Amino acid sequence: MKRTLKDSLSLTLLLCALYGVTAALLYLAATKTHQPISAYAPYRAAISVLLLPVFIKYAIQLVGVPVHMLVDSRRRRSNRADTPSVTVCIPAWNEEIGIVKTIRSVLATHYPKLEVVIINDGSTDSTHERISIFISDYQAKDQQSAQLKYLHLNNGGKAKALNTALEHVTGEIVITVDADSVMDTQAIHHLVARFTDSKVAAVAGNVIISNKQKPIERIQQMEYLYGFFLKRTDALFNSVYIIGGAAAAYRREVLQAVGGFDHAIITEDIEMSTRILAHGYQTRYAPDAVIYTEGPSDLKGLGHQRLRWKYGRILTFIKHRKLFFSLRKKHNPYLTCLILPMAVFSECLLLLEALILSAFFIYTVHSSDYMPLAVIVLLLATITVIQVLVDSKARFHRNLLLLAPLTWLIYYAVDLIEFQALVRTLKRFAKGKDLKWQKWVRVGVLDEVCAEAIPLPRPELNTD
Repeated sequence: MKRTLKDSLSLTLLLCALYGVTAALLYLAATKTHQPISAYAPYRAAISVLLLPVFIKYAIQLVGVPVHMLVDSRRRRSNRADTPSVTVCIPAWNEEIGIVKTIRSVLATHYPKLEVVIINDGSTDSTHERISIFISDYQAKDQQSAQLKYLHLNNGGKAKALNTALEHVTGEIVITVDADSVMDTQAIHHLVARFTDSKVAAVAGNVIISNKQKPIERIQQMEYLYGFFLKRTDALFNSVYIIGGAAAAYRREVLQAVGGFDHAIITEDIEMSTRILAHGYQTRYAPDAVIYTEGPSDLKGLGHQRLRWKYGRILTFIKHRKLFFSLRKKHNPYLTCLILPMAVFSECLLLLEALILSAFFIYTVHSSDYMPLAVIVLLLATITVIQVLVDSKARFHRNLLLLAPLTWLIYYAVDLIEFQALVRTLKRFAKGKDLKWQKWVRVGVLDEVCAEAIPLPRPELNTD
């Protein structure tokens, strides 16, 4: 109780300080008169040119969001296919805290043609015992909503575990869910609805950070909301190249055709979605297919997570470098000429961000030109409000409305985390060092936090 009060007080003080900075900035923008300094003109022009591609990219993505809402609705209405069989794969390594919650949430979807494959990748904690007890109790019931399969493997990594699972699945659509996640009751139905024709090979679900008490958790909640919001435009062009394993749906025949998951790349999910696009298939996004996940609750865990993502994504770019600026008919130019090149360009800008920001703020103070920064603050706040209101779980995200005016500062915090991950990644490449799976400590918050959003079935009491 004392710790909770202390955390609340710390968060309140932090919010007051950040609101004070934002209010001061808006006040200066309203009261100060811009005093042009000719010596700064070349630097201002250089920064504007350098950031222009970024602004163009975000402008295209923001315009594409409402268009996607209309197109996505039309696509689903035109889908008259029969309900395909589905297999949900749950890979787990030392996931004793959340594995049973994850399995229960998948079963609670009550999808009519459902198979669940649980893959224990050599866990050393009580994961095996918990899975075994749950399956034994489940199979003892008279009515079973799905077929359960359990694979207990020697530790070989997530990619090998998933490839082993592919040898046992029977569903036409294969969905992967992380063992620290909880699936919304309608998630499978919404994922399947986006496979509107044979060209659509993979669909990304909407991953939401479930723990939102600490500042570091709220930062991730806002970051995820923003990132998945822009996936709508990627889906408009059938080019979602980041489909995370926490909420990914694939055609089984496509997974087999492209050769399964790559063991050599630690972000096997991103590599797979990129490879699917490289083969000329389409990928989409289902914003209403929600999966709740537990984000790292401390800086060390978050740093490990982002190092893995950054390292794996760069390896993916290297492997699929021929996709960049490809004009082949089977490749979408939105992906090859905009999204992928801009992803690399953004990493380069990240290395220079401290220098660019220093120059920008020095210019702002010396010339009293606060209006551009004020416009950015108001624009980002407005976008955050829109993101919350249009999200399928707007009620769950309503806590972010209070943080909307602080979005500009929160994104600086995100960039700092990404910067450390990029620097550590480049050091590893320079030294020729590989990267093993980075794992953080789970605290098990899904039951508490997701109760307001999805009703999880509880285990029945044995009265015998």
